[in-house]
Amino acid sequence: MVKTWSSTPGDERTETVACALCGAREPAAHLAGRAPGGMPFSFVRCRRCGLVYQDPRPVFEDLRRRYGPEYFAYELANEENFFDLMRLGLADIAFDRAAAGLAAPRTFLDVGCATGMLLAWVRERGWEVQGVDVCRESAEYGERTRGVRIHAGTLAEARFGDGSFAVVHFSHLIEHVDDPRGFLREVRRVLRADGLAVITTPNIAGLQARLFGARWRSAIVDHLVLFSRSTLSRMLAEEGFAVEREVTWGGLAAGTAPAWLKRPADRLAKRWGFGDVMLFLARKA
Repeated sequence: MVKTWSSTPGDERTETVACALCGAREPAAHLAGRAPGGMPFSFVRCRRCGLVYQDPRPVFEDLRRRYGPEYFAYELANEENFFDLMRLGLADIAFDRAAAGLAAPRTFLDVGCATGMLLAWVRERGWEVQGVDVCRESAEYGERTRGVRIHAGTLAEARFGDGSFAVVHFSHLIEHVDDPRGFLREVRRVLRADGLAVITTPNIAGLQARLFGARWRSAIVDHLVLFSRSTLSRMLAEEGFAVEREVTWGGLAAGTAPAWLKRPADRLAKRWGFGDVMLFLARKA
């Protein structure tokens, strides 16, 4: 199985952490792996609430240095594929219908926006857009080539005002965040009272994760937390979001099964909720 792109960690500090969902320090060994270059890492499962997270993990100030020129090259090479997946995901949750009732101004923030391709597409559909990305090279490229405003850094560092956006979108981002609760709190702060959050992240309870274990493509050293539908739903509810729609997709990864088996597996994954990736549409409660 081909894994998601992962960095080659350098000389980084590490820390032992509590569960980001319930605060317990009751880890049980779950998955172990090796990063490119050979550095070992491990994911544990909280005995109390079931959240899977990396422990010990890199200190975030060291971790963010991984998102430099090499990561930008990966994002640039794959931007069209990622854009297509995000656009299909928005269609799956009927985003246009959900957003139709939002009052003006129609303001859209994409956190982890990479090179800004989704932002440019959303702007063409009549939205006022901004982005945030921790990779400076990606942010500068998006601003230069697409003319969209992208803040280089984290969401908190962008210092948006309260209630600045009607929609906050973040795809394959929350699993990289060292404090997902704090991140969701900041998302809620910058959302308007009627605002929507669109969240896409790997599904640790999906079929592929269960089949492949440590070889699962999202079990990588750059992911700090791996959510299931239940753990993400709980965190969203506790941080003031009401989930309105959710969908999963990806039954079997390309290359792991013949087409006659992959096609029905993909259809069933979407229908029964055991897909490799999950997408939530949540409203500020």
